[in-house]
Amino acid sequence: MRTTPLTAIGLAGVAVLALTSCSAGGGGDSGPVTITYTNFISNGGNEENLQAIVDAFEAENPDIAVEVTTLPYGDYSTALQTDLAAGTASDVFDVEYSNYAQYQANGVLAELEVDDPGVYRDSVLEAYQTDGAQFALPSSFSTVVLYFNRDLFDAAGLEYPSSDWTWAEEKAAAEALTDKAAGVWGDHQPVSFYEYYKVLAQNGGDFLDESGTKVAFNSPEGIEAAKWLVEKSGTVMPTIEEGQGTPDFDTNLFVEGKLAMLHTGIWVFGTVADVPFGWDIAVEPGNTEQASAVFSNAVGVSADSEHVAEASKFAEFLTSSETMVDTRLESGWELPAISDEAELAGYLEQGNPENRQAVFDSLDGVALPPVVAEGQQEMQDIITEELVEAQAGRKSVEDALASAEERINAAIGG
Repeated sequence: MRTTPLTAIGLAGVAVLALTSCSAGGGGDSGPVTITYTNFISNGGNEENLQAIVDAFEAENPDIAVEVTTLPYGDYSTALQTDLAAGTASDVFDVEYSNYAQYQANGVLAELEVDDPGVYRDSVLEAYQTDGAQFALPSSFSTVVLYFNRDLFDAAGLEYPSSDWTWAEEKAAAEALTDKAAGVWGDHQPVSFYEYYKVLAQNGGDFLDESGTKVAFNSPEGIEAAKWLVEKSGTVMPTIEEGQGTPDFDTNLFVEGKLAMLHTGIWVFGTVADVPFGWDIAVEPGNTEQASAVFSNAVGVSADSEHVAEASKFAEFLTSSETMVDTRLESGWELPAISDEAELAGYLEQGNPENRQAVFDSLDGVALPPVVAEGQQEMQDIITEELVEAQAGRKSVEDALASAEERINAAIGG
């Protein structure tokens, strides 16, 4: 995803495209087995990087050929759903974490035997396990961090954000840095599902109950977390009327030097790399505990594939090979979900931001998006809608969460 936000990230499918069906390649005298791979991760500039990985795999495995189909992210989910229903999905296909539970429950993912599980970062690998069994392999991850404008902090005589900051320190700095007359704002954090589940975790709350079929966020912890988000509007960050919530508004504000702190993903590094001021990142502050949003993509193998062994071999290469690691790090194409810190050392030395270590430190406390087997998109949309109602002042936070509780429970069968 841009991991958009993982991250973080979602766009609605706008087109139904038929994906290539599983190819039946021959073996022996008839040539290499052909497997198919449909993806969205390379769309928008990384198609050649993906092809380099595929070429390296085919060179190491001359008995396997890979046919690649790349779709825009906005089209991908609808297209995959269509092909899964028709039984024509590719042998290997991209899986977003937020959709994993539904795919696994529906039996469309083959169980995978991983040659070396230790090559993967545990917290990301385990996200694609069910009852101890592996049903997808993480291909990349992105984290959400706190960006900050060093020049604005220096001018105000404030210390930079650190890994031990809490909401209290962030709020105090944001208030001190906000200068509405000059058009400078202290903080920006989207009012959305993807921020709410994370700040809820930072406040010691749960989005779903233990059964996973009912919400649990309408609690004192949940109310406090919602207020943390919506009460920034008009105080330390712009209001909806001033543009907050429109695409790229927050990033553009930061690039213009008009925003002191920004909560967003590491996919923004390239966008802000050449700004005419000093900037850096830190692990996002928590309240009762530290919890960072991690957005990940994975690849799964179709349970209906005629070539599960070959498809699984490709899936492992695509997610753990040295070629993949080098290609991703050299191109800045998200981060590989590997455990070997030595292989990632080059990433830490790329500079700008200086504190790239915060990307990995944020993995010490991970807040994964809550997922349900049915009604995932409805759940996400409802909590965003209700929180925006509170942000706009049309509902109290308490009424918004009560309404969200009722609507989401109905949508997910709770």
